[in-house]
Amino acid sequence: MSTSHAPIERPVVTEELLRRLDVNGPRYTSYPTADRFVDAFGPDDYIRALEQRAAGGGVIGGASPLSVYVHIPFCESLCYYCACNKVITKHHERAAEYLDALDKEIALHVAHLGAGQPVSQLHFGGGSPTFLNDAELTRVMASLRRAFRIAPGAETSIEVDPRTVNHDRLAHLASLGFNRLSFGVQDFDAAVQHAVHRVQSREMVAALMESARQLGFESTNVDLIYGLPKQTPESLQRTVSQVAELRPERIALYSYAHLPQRFKPQRRIDTAAIPAAADKVRMLSEAIAGFVGQGYQYIGMDHFALPGDSLAAAKRQGRLHRNFQGYSTQPDCDLIGLGVSSIGRVGATYSQNAKTLDEYYDAVNHGEFPVVRGLALTREDLLRRAVIMAIMCQGRLEFESIELAHLIDFRKHFAAELEQLRAVEASGLVVIEPTAIQVTALGWYFIRSVAMVFDKYLQADRTRERFSRII
Repeated sequence: MSTSHAPIERPVVTEELLRRLDVNGPRYTSYPTADRFVDAFGPDDYIRALEQRAAGGGVIGGASPLSVYVHIPFCESLCYYCACNKVITKHHERAAEYLDALDKEIALHVAHLGAGQPVSQLHFGGGSPTFLNDAELTRVMASLRRAFRIAPGAETSIEVDPRTVNHDRLAHLASLGFNRLSFGVQDFDAAVQHAVHRVQSREMVAALMESARQLGFESTNVDLIYGLPKQTPESLQRTVSQVAELRPERIALYSYAHLPQRFKPQRRIDTAAIPAAADKVRMLSEAIAGFVGQGYQYIGMDHFALPGDSLAAAKRQGRLHRNFQGYSTQPDCDLIGLGVSSIGRVGATYSQNAKTLDEYYDAVNHGEFPVVRGLALTREDLLRRAVIMAIMCQGRLEFESIELAHLIDFRKHFAAELEQLRAVEASGLVVIEPTAIQVTALGWYFIRSVAMVFDKYLQADRTRERFSRII
């Protein structure tokens, strides 16, 4: 099997191009996207999907490995930019009731799947998973290990608030089997940190990065956000340089989407302090140049990795995948979402848990799955998911592979999309070949624009305000 056809030359990403292509659009951690989930999909539908998997689901040689996501919603303090599902509290005793509920939800899965399902990827997100103390984290991992068989070499990651850990806490995470850490940094500039109510020093993060290396973690990731209040192109460039000096294996650079009407914490942000659109475009352009200039490879959308990292290798070899946590090296697999608001994928279905603790507790305490919405994918959904994920992950779409898997004539089925793609080709983002679509090196920076052409729902209603802007 040949490696990915994606070009490796460094393209010229101009501010004019960034500005022209800065539209609203999905991130495609799934297709169809989560806004298409319906309330009619409930616990009974989820149980049917689990039982179909347990019955074999067509898998030869036993069950394929699972990915498991655990949502810990608690945070001690509020970050004003945050759009995550979280509960702000300094009462750590609240975690006990939540862990009891998690145990019940895990038990429900064992009842329908059987114990010992293999897991190749485990991720703790939030909120702040490190809100839990060492004993509580030990308890959750023990529950998961009793229920599932976490495979040797599984990718086991946890999101870390640097303000909640030290060397000893990281050592405990390593002892529990976590091998990847993701530090929430956002920005090192003091004015920006105060404006978003998240103050943490570069020295603190640097010390934790050094501890992670000493403890043998396979990979560290740093999350950054551009477009925050008080940010300037110059201040962000300093943060880019400081982060690059720390040499995390991976960097995620997200665009801040100011949607105070949807996310109450953002109402505390001074709108006048948010950078102008032109400055935001310049921030992205210079950040990309800064990280690439420091030896990072651009993976896609908002992700960078050092050449030796497994994510960079997966991109070079055409093995990238994408799930609700973003880009992954793990093969496409079913995802079990545990905890309040978690999203899962089993077979040809998506499901989401209740978004409030009261609803979540009520369901599991009555012995029911807390699923409140979801979607059973149609054949057309599955076809378009395959097309969009090939674009998002491999950067190359071979018509024949889609035709053989879905029994269609690609050019006939997607005639309108191929015609629309001509404008994308004219911008230099793709090359339409006789038997394939190839994303160019430039196109990787605007991969969402390419994928959006094949989104049936988006093309039908053109209502994109619910999504973040691409830039």
